[in-house]
Amino acid sequence: MQKGLRSKLLLLLTFCLFSSLLPASGSIFCPAVADERYEDYGKSSYNGISGQQGRNGRDGDNQTVLANGSAVNLDLSGQDGEDGEDGGSGSRSRCPHQERNPNRDITAPHGVNGGNGGRGGDGGNGGNLTVYYTNLADLQKILVRANPGDSGRGGRGGRGVAGCRCRRRSWEIETCTGTPGTDNYKCTKKRYRCYNGRDGSAGSAGSDGKKGKLGILSIVNSQQTLPEESPSISLPISELANKQLNLSKHKWNLRQGAASLLAPGSIIADEYREFEQRLETVFQLVWRERQPIASFGNQAVTVSLNDSKQVEVNFPDDVWVEGSSSNEADLTKFTVNHAILKKDVTRLAVSEFADAGENLNLKIVDLAAKSDVIETQFRVKFRVKDNNSGFFDYQTQYEGDIPAELITRDYNRFILALGKLKINRENLRPGVNVDIEVVATRSLGERSAKQTIKWQSAIRKPIKIQK
Repeated sequence: MQKGLRSKLLLLLTFCLFSSLLPASGSIFCPAVADERYEDYGKSSYNGISGQQGRNGRDGDNQTVLANGSAVNLDLSGQDGEDGEDGGSGSRSRCPHQERNPNRDITAPHGVNGGNGGRGGDGGNGGNLTVYYTNLADLQKILVRANPGDSGRGGRGGRGVAGCRCRRRSWEIETCTGTPGTDNYKCTKKRYRCYNGRDGSAGSAGSDGKKGKLGILSIVNSQQTLPEESPSISLPISELANKQLNLSKHKWNLRQGAASLLAPGSIIADEYREFEQRLETVFQLVWRERQPIASFGNQAVTVSLNDSKQVEVNFPDDVWVEGSSSNEADLTKFTVNHAILKKDVTRLAVSEFADAGENLNLKIVDLAAKSDVIETQFRVKFRVKDNNSGFFDYQTQYEGDIPAELITRDYNRFILALGKLKINRENLRPGVNVDIEVVATRSLGERSAKQTIKWQSAIRKPIKIQK
């Protein structure tokens, strides 16, 4: 064993023995005493290879038929998932001849672990069936099997391999110092041990896959095939100006008892869909924000038509919008009155800390120049330094919302009248060191964000301007 490594292991062992007398903190891992040894001779082999995951079963084919009284027999079953492969067993450790009587403890080669079993594949879903009809009784001629595929089984874990065993478990070595025949000649004996290698663990079994789902029946009381639908469209915001989008959606009612509509012996999900109507509308975005729409670049907007024939407009998180929707026959307009990039919402900064006493105020400027559009509320924590404290602590004198009447907005500048808050006048005089934390809540439409502004300074004596 190398001297440096032996010293490190001894230090770790000493620390762990000492820490065992203290309350457990859970933050340091101390191995068992036997585990601090390492293999002194021979070499462990390799862990077993984990098994491959089984392939998922293929979904059954989707099918569309016209019910006209003729017998139809359909098999839309999904395929079974394949079983996962078994994990491989670990390679047998090589157990060479044990070194004879070394002057140190030794450990035989450890065993190795078996490979984990592969996960079973998922079963395929049964195929979906869409039936067009004019006489509902004609569906009784359609036999369909839309079984789900079974899941594949997980593979078995591979076997672990036992560690090597010591042929000789202990021995003594005599060490002598001094000159033979003299009083300083002394001999001592020390016993050393050989420790068996640890046994390897068996690999864990792979989990089974998931069973597929039954196919779903959809029925349409018509002989005409439904046209393609376009219920949702996503486009960069810059491409929406002066453009009309055609949205369409098929509305379905959910019913129970699908198998009772079909030929006896049919296997399909109990809940089925019955076509009610096709919804269509035209969407147009009206841009009234003073910034040109092109300045918002490739931010994507998603426009969707729901089952209530209402158009939902979803702007990205990076764009805050305030607007309104209006409907005119089959035309839906969404008017954007104001829009701002999220990064420009929280660009407030202190511009001035001025005056004293009841005239003390903190001036905050909006660097993005959007305060005529964004609603802003302020909350403040006002603290003063306690010079009598050994640690110069700050003591809170006021914490709460700033009343609206104490906030003045001049375009994109806010003046917070801190001196008119309920604060002892002694704490507002010149020379007092203050720590101020302002939390601004900025809102536009349904979105809001908070910004924390911190300021430390001494209150200064007001400058008198000579006339």
